[in-house]
Amino acid sequence: MNEIKLTQFSHGGGCGCKIAPAVLSNLLASMPAGLMPAELLVGTDTADDAAVYKLNERQAVVATTDFFTPIVDDPYDFGRIAATNALSDVYAMGGTPIFALAVVGMPLDKLPGEVISRILEGGASVCREAGIPIAGGHSIDVLEPIYGLVGLGVVDPARVKTNAGAREGDVLILTKPLGVGILSAGLKKGSLSAAGYAEMLRWTTMLNRAGATLAENDAVHAVTDVTGFGLAGHLLEMCRGSGLGAEVRFAQLPLIEEAVRLVREGVATGASGRNWASYGEGVELVADAPEWQRKLLTDPQTSGGLLVACAPEAVEAVIATVRTEQGCEARVIGRMLAGAPRLRVI
Repeated sequence: MNEIKLTQFSHGGGCGCKIAPAVLSNLLASMPAGLMPAELLVGTDTADDAAVYKLNERQAVVATTDFFTPIVDDPYDFGRIAATNALSDVYAMGGTPIFALAVVGMPLDKLPGEVISRILEGGASVCREAGIPIAGGHSIDVLEPIYGLVGLGVVDPARVKTNAGAREGDVLILTKPLGVGILSAGLKKGSLSAAGYAEMLRWTTMLNRAGATLAENDAVHAVTDVTGFGLAGHLLEMCRGSGLGAEVRFAQLPLIEEAVRLVREGVATGASGRNWASYGEGVELVADAPEWQRKLLTDPQTSGGLLVACAPEAVEAVIATVRTEQGCEARVIGRMLAGAPRLRVI
């Protein structure tokens, strides 16, 4: 089992295997209009993290699914990362997970049963940490290993946090550092250190449980999680949903130290380039910004942090909530501005 490298089966691992934003938009544009009942509080209109369906005045269901190909070689770690990433979408909407269903696709002729079992064990361990059961799922025989979850949660309809509620003057806060995609690229190239791998696991297996508590704060206006489209892509979605622009100070971004070293040496994912091709025209960089900075802004984050837009007076409370719930330091990175939905990086 130790000789099998899961990433050898992946053409793009983790959230780096997501369909590029521009391609996805074109595909969704051809979908016929579906039913839009009044109870569907959040659907596909704003490219949000999960669907939200109102059951009554006090309860709404949060539903999402997320799965991908291996981002690491260790099967147990792969399961943990995939499960953490899937549950993040529930937390990002302000919800509390209640149970999950497993999504399993495995090349049965290439992977022994004990490897597949370890992947499932890793996912189950994260669900236990979140306090929920894996209550079922579906499995198929495929060419590349795929694992993830359908995540179900509950939220008070009045406390739903979408990516479309930001207000002019809101402060932007990021709860995890950037660079996971670069670390994954370094792993595949054999240039990631043991310390870098440990740092990668630390962030990708940290549940974004602060999202459920942040939902109780009325001064928190919008939340999304930063995943496959990178910080720039997901912030642009918040801009478009909210009808505002945004400004980010690059020097204030939390960055994984080894990821900075690797990207300055030319290590990056192919998804980073695809992301920039999809939405780069909506991003304004300073004229002399080096290419490595652009790659960090577009780096696909697997199980990335929450991006929070809140009133200035709520900044300390948000940072304290993240510290208490997750044991890490969130960082102020910018603000929301009046104007066209564009991102300016200074």
